[in-house]
Amino acid sequence: MASRTLAVWEHRKVVGLLVRRDLKVKYQQSVLGYAWTMLEPLAMTMVYFFVFGVILNANRGMPTDEYGGFLLFLVAGILPWTTFGQILGEAPRAMITHSKLITTMKVPREIFPTATVGTKFIEYLLTWPILLVFVVVLGGRPSVMGVFVWLPLAIVLTFVFGLGLTLFLSSVNVLLRDVERLTRIVTRLLFYGSAILFPASMVLSSDKVPGWAMTLYQLNPLLGIFQMHRAVWFAGFEELTPTTLALSSAVVGSILMLIIGYWTFRRLEMSVLKEL
Repeated sequence: MASRTLAVWEHRKVVGLLVRRDLKVKYQQSVLGYAWTMLEPLAMTMVYFFVFGVILNANRGMPTDEYGGFLLFLVAGILPWTTFGQILGEAPRAMITHSKLITTMKVPREIFPTATVGTKFIEYLLTWPILLVFVVVLGGRPSVMGVFVWLPLAIVLTFVFGLGLTLFLSSVNVLLRDVERLTRIVTRLLFYGSAILFPASMVLSSDKVPGWAMTLYQLNPLLGIFQMHRAVWFAGFEELTPTTLALSSAVVGSILMLIIGYWTFRRLEMSVLKEL
């Protein structure tokens, strides 16, 4: 694994070229260009805010205006989720999309899933100016712990987990095309199972949820990852701090996903090349 990782690093310029190409193709015929990166998550945020915050008044137990309010709570969760959701959406086709290059270029094949995740990383960075505007305008409370611990850890784990999933799904989907459709269903389930629209504390403090279900809920690595993404901006609001189990699951689960994804990718590599 170390030698292949070194080979990918040696070909990092190829990854950069693929990322720039993907971004150029995505935006070159678009009037709004980069703005589309923000319009979709912001539109989702406003819909959820109107439905849950205004119509249903379901923002009980969530941050009050003193901490930035329900709107900042949604923005801080939906923006990073959108990036991860896009990684999941493109992961199954990461090898198929680059099939011509894969069969003609003598480079480590891991480069192509890595480029897919790298493109989304750049798009994630482009959402930061808007997120910071919301933090300032709505009165968010960034914490020192959040900025220097939660945020870097959340970003690293998001892309470690995303890369592992992309390596896994991109190889399996070439041989079994049903994976792409299944991924769409799983993505929706993960959205509601990762506390994007509500604090995880609402589930963990509920009398109606059995203990085993609470444990299983916290074993979802994405729960801890997105809790960290959000906790950065709500200093003093302890309900958003990830539990020890959720934090451990995020770290261990991300590393395991990368190992499983890489192992699967290498195991199926020759079969994938024959199919392409």
